[in-house]
Amino acid sequence: MKKILLFFVIALPTLAAAQSSNGNAENGKRVFMKQNCYYCHGTTGQGGRDGARLAQTALNVQGLIRYVRKPTGGMPAFTEKILSDQELTDIYAYLKSLPAAKAPKDIPLLEQIR
Repeated sequence: MKKILLFFVIALPTLAAAQSSNGNAENGKRVFMKQNCYYCHGTTGQGGRDGARLAQTALNVQGLIRYVRKPTGGMPAFTEKILSDQELTDIYAYLKSLPAAKAPKDIPLLEQIR
């Protein structure tokens, strides 16, 4: 799974930035929480022990939908009966609406403990 995500991070950032999702970020947040995506991926998509970082993902909306339908690793598949393409498009819009993570050098507390 890490290799696949690494590929998308390296190969598709330009495409992802240009991709228009036509999703509703507010509804995407609601669905993200309702479907318990936050349990593995964090409430703001920051990732965690069991889930990849999704905030500001390099995947485009179609890539996200494909991966959610047929994931690798420990993530369960979510069929259209569980999450519609529109709901996934809304989740994508929510993830893209999140601010990018700060670099460690830009976090004052981390600089203080060095």
